[in-house]
Amino acid sequence: MSKDLTTELTIDAGQVRSTLTGFIRSEIASAGFSHAVIGLSGGIDSVLACYLAAEALGPQNVLAIRMPYRDSSQESLDHAQMTIEATGVQAMTVEITPMVEPLFQLYPDISDLRKGNIMARQRMIILYDQSVVFNGLVVGTGNKTEILLGYATLFGDSACAFNPIGDLYKTQVRQLARALGIPEVIVGKAPSADLWAGQTDEGELGFTYAEVDKLLFLLVDKRYSPQQCIEAGFAEPFVHTVIQRIRRSQFKRTPPPIGKLNGPAAGYGFPELPDWGA
Repeated sequence: MSKDLTTELTIDAGQVRSTLTGFIRSEIASAGFSHAVIGLSGGIDSVLACYLAAEALGPQNVLAIRMPYRDSSQESLDHAQMTIEATGVQAMTVEITPMVEPLFQLYPDISDLRKGNIMARQRMIILYDQSVVFNGLVVGTGNKTEILLGYATLFGDSACAFNPIGDLYKTQVRQLARALGIPEVIVGKAPSADLWAGQTDEGELGFTYAEVDKLLFLLVDKRYSPQQCIEAGFAEPFVHTVIQRIRRSQFKRTPPPIGKLNGPAAGYGFPELPDWGA
């Protein structure tokens, strides 16, 4: 089953590349813009999104922003710089340490989770501020695995105008990255949000992307029941852990519910633009 799932998760990189660059151009143009802004951490997701945006819009129309904290790894900064040089996009670096430290210092026992959320939201403040200066839309960099697991900060790294890689599982992100010629030193490194020293995604999640992608593919794409996933060879505790994460993070994937009083609420059920003849 694992071998078959690996095959099913294989993408047609050329077709996906064409589709996603077209998607970027369409989303930017339909909103009346020609520029894009992207937070470039040096990790594979933001690097891939940057490559796609540069190809879709032209590098002169893309602004990549590095936003390190004092504990950010030099490797991440170096990989971001490699991407800037390879794509030719415009770039800037904004240090967030002096912005977040005053808040950290108010709470001596503040957890790493709280710090990570604060840093993610501060970075999004910078991106949206610079989107005004650059007159562009903020490009999302979250992959399908992270979105389904809720592994993102609400109104932080999950905030964006549109997301070109959000329907690619992490293993598929790696496939497309290799097809685009992204250096293996970036593609093959341990995924990390670089929120604190030594932090890795898989260390926090407690399982690998390679394994969870196969399970998510069955649950989401193939609509398998939990029991069918267990019968396919996945450990029962693993299946239930993943399902619980999906269920508990549903609020991150939907607009905030609005208490309806009368008529269409300005959220769910609100008329789409096509309904107005646009």
